[in-house]
Amino acid sequence: MTALVVLAGLPGTGKTTISRALASLSGAIHLRIDTIETAICASTLAPANAADAGYLVASAQAGELLAAGHSAIVDCVNQWQMTRDWFCAIPRAGARLVSCEITCSDPEQHRGRVESRRADLPGHKLPDWQAVLARDYHPWDDAGLRIDTAMLTPERAAALIFKAMTGR
Repeated sequence: MTALVVLAGLPGTGKTTISRALASLSGAIHLRIDTIETAICASTLAPANAADAGYLVASAQAGELLAAGHSAIVDCVNQWQMTRDWFCAIPRAGARLVSCEITCSDPEQHRGRVESRRADLPGHKLPDWQAVLARDYHPWDDAGLRIDTAMLTPERAAALIFKAMTGR
C-alpha cells in the first residue's frame, strides 16, 4: 500500500533526519521543502518570497507520486492548519495518509541542534534560535502521530512512522 506522510514541526526538531531514515526504510520519496524553496530562490525568476510556492510545488509533486503508485514523505515546518490541509487534501488514490507532528520537548537539546546545524544546500539560510522561537507555529492538534525527538532516536521515529504507513 502507498502512503502520504505529512510532517510538521519547528526547524531543528529532526524532520529531515527522520525523513531520510524513513525514505531509506520504506522506499518512499522524500520531498523536502527546503530543497524546493532554495531552488526557487536561486532561479533568475525568483519571487521575493518562495514560502507558499515551495508548499504548492511539494503538494503537486506528492499528488503525482501517489498517482504513479509511489509513497511520499513531505518534510516541512507546515506551521499552519491551512498548509496542512493542502497536503491532506491531495487525491491519494487509496494511499494511506500519515500526519505526524515532530517536536523536541527539551529546549536545551532543541537549541543545541538549531545552533549546531550547518546548511547542506548551497544558498540555504538556516534560522537561528531566536528565529525559531519567533516562528508563528501552531500545534497540529489532530495529527495522527506525535513524535518527541528528545525521547526517540531518528531511527526509532522512522520505524514508528513506517508502522503507521504500512498498518503493521
